[in-house]
Amino acid sequence: MEYFKNIFHALYTIFVGMKITGMHLFEKKVTMQYPDLVHPIRDGLLPPTERNRIYVDMDRCNGCGSCVRACPVDAIEVEMVRVVPGDEVPLFYDGTPIKTWVTKYTLDFAKCCFCGLCIEACPTQANRMTPEFEYSEFERDKLIYHFERLTPEQAEEKKRKWEAYQAEKKKADAAAKSQKNETGN
Repeated sequence: MEYFKNIFHALYTIFVGMKITGMHLFEKKVTMQYPDLVHPIRDGLLPPTERNRIYVDMDRCNGCGSCVRACPVDAIEVEMVRVVPGDEVPLFYDGTPIKTWVTKYTLDFAKCCFCGLCIEACPTQANRMTPEFEYSEFERDKLIYHFERLTPEQAEEKKRKWEAYQAEKKKADAAAKSQKNETGN
């Protein structure tokens, strides 16, 4: 008798499972077919406090390095040189002159933890979060974003001008110091 009871119980549980499957088989689907039918940005599904890809507006950046110091994972690299007298002067978005050239601004999204500290630290509001969240890559090098305004050749030229200016200034200071020693003695 126990044998037939077990067979009945097995068939009953199979029937109950098939009944539940059959009920759900013809119900309306609740899965959102991304990106064909539903897109988080287009359909407004992203919350207002989202943390996605960071964008740097180089027209606002002055190269101060506040974002570099604030980044807990060292994902940001900034290099800058001061403007040499007689060279063209970069301008902010509002037309005011900047005293530095940002020769390198890279952000490594493979390291970035999207904490937003670089955005809070920026005094000129150059860094901001964008709603863009899809940027997976097969190669790690493609996750390093370059935000420089200058081409590599222009950046090297600005560095050379700065070094030449520094060397010239050092020579002038040494000459003034030696002349002062000669006249002072």
